[in-house]
Amino acid sequence: MQAPTPAPQTMPFVLREHNNGITLLTLNRPDQRNSLSEAMLAALGEAFVAIAQDARVRAVVVAANGPVFCAGHDLKELTAHRNDADRGRAFFTHVMDTCNALMQSIIRLPQPVIAAVQGVATAAGCQLVASCDLAVASSLAGFCTPGVDIGLFCTTPAVALSRNVARKHAMDMLLTSETVSAEHAARIGLVNRVVAPGTEREQAIKLAREIAARSAMTVRLGKEAFYRQIDMDLQDAYRFASQVMVDNMLRHDAAEGIGAFLDKREPKWEDR
Repeated sequence: MQAPTPAPQTMPFVLREHNNGITLLTLNRPDQRNSLSEAMLAALGEAFVAIAQDARVRAVVVAANGPVFCAGHDLKELTAHRNDADRGRAFFTHVMDTCNALMQSIIRLPQPVIAAVQGVATAAGCQLVASCDLAVASSLAGFCTPGVDIGLFCTTPAVALSRNVARKHAMDMLLTSETVSAEHAARIGLVNRVVAPGTEREQAIKLAREIAARSAMTVRLGKEAFYRQIDMDLQDAYRFASQVMVDNMLRHDAAEGIGAFLDKREPKWEDR
């Protein structure tokens, strides 16, 4: 799977490519630093709706064209609506609601989503990385939530960020606006793997293929259960997780996988 080359603005904001069970979504507004305009948010949202219904897709990689992964919301577009009769309130609300729905749709997506971060991920761009299930970053990538510098605290990015890293690390990023390195992002839990520059997309696709080789049913069941239990108290989480384990044990692929392990052979998944 080759990386698409940067395209003129007449090209789609999000490029979609599918190969051997892996769907690659590429943010394609390089001249605007892949900022999340209303159109970009809509394009991403539509892509994830289609993927959720596509049984061929076993894992998703989100990458970006250009030197910047994503610069967050399109501030020029937002500012233009300050001239609206309501000073932009309706448009601001629409954009935030659309972005929030997009981030939650990644969590609810049956397939795992892996960010391949080649450059800086800022504000809602950092939120996008934090909302993905996994993240592979170039050693040249950086992550920041710099809203405080322009009088706009990164409150919605904080929701995803604080669910990835410890509170003091999250508040450090939110209050100082400092760009943290990929290595530091890995240490605090925002990134899974740091790789050589230029290999992040390849390595993310390799990771996606490793996951895609497993039973899609098992991965789907596990992802959903992970996000449901994480906000429960300990007793409720164990009760819920036990019920999921029992249900999983009764599925075909669990019987096949355990049987294959005991028989020392490769399992034959049927995704059920």
